[in-house]
Order: sequence, then structure tokens, then C-alpha cells
Amino acid sequence: MISPKKTNAARLLDKLKIHYELITYPVDEDDLSAIHVAQLTGIPVEQLFKTIVLRGDKTGLFVCIVPGDEEVNLKQAASLSSNKKAEPVSVKELLPLTGYIRGGCSPIGMKKPYPTFLHISAMNFTSIYISAGERGLQLKLSPNDLQQAIHLTVASLV
Repeated sequence: MISPKKTNAARLLDKLKIHYELITYPVDEDDLSAIHVAQLTGIPVEQLFKTIVLRGDKTGLFVCIVPGDEEVNLKQAASLSSNKKAEPVSVKELLPLTGYIRGGCSPIGMKKPYPTFLHISAMNFTSIYISAGERGLQLKLSPNDLQQAIHLTVASLV
């Protein structure tokens, strides 16, 4: 089997000497949902985390990493990030702001280090799955290693 090419997120983990695995899956342009990715890969959906980029009314951009079958609670996310309100950024803003596209947005290696929040349920697992930075590629790593790779706060987000 051909090994997948390294993404920026994988190269950053290499630089930090953090262990991870790259998991490939076929991309379905008609369904980029985390639930569909979990079905394609056989990964339990509660262990597959999606990256949501939000804009707060006071502090600007921040990132929430939540289980694939959950929706981020915007009120909770706003409160955690010292905002009154927060909304997801538009799909067309995602690439210029993060360097990533919808369905391939990794919390690791964004253009700028945004405040990042990881849903507390991630800590229940020895490993979780997040986007490796492109469609068709997931990173498997421990939640503690993710916390080491990017400065993040563990909190209840759903």
C-alpha cells in the first residue's frame, strides 16, 4: 500500500516527535460529514472529532474540536472564549483564515494559532481522530499529544 503524503499537520507532529498514524479514506464530495467519514473508516463516530472555526463578537476567531456526531453549543463556546455570541465562519472564509478547506480542516498547523477548545469527551479515549489537513486523511493520536501539539483548553462544548 502506498503511504499517504505528509500534510503540514503531520510534519508539525514529526517536528514535535509526537506519535500519530495517518488513516486514509475515499472522499465523497457529496457527503463530507464526520458521520460519513466514520462510516467509511469504521472509526467510532464519538472518537472522530471535527474542527469548527468560529468568530466571536468580542475576541474574533477561535476553534472548537467536537465529536463527529455532535454540534458545538454556540452559547457555551462563546462563553468559554469570552464572547457574548459566536457563529461559524463561512465556508469561503475557511481557506484564507486557516489554510484548510471544509472537510479537511485540521486544528494543527493553521495559518495562525487561534484559541482552541477540545470537547472534554476526547479525554475518555486513548486515541482520537482529527483531520490531517486534507480530505481523505485522518490523524490518529492521543488527546494528550494533541494538547501538547497545540495550546488548547479542554471544556464542555456540546
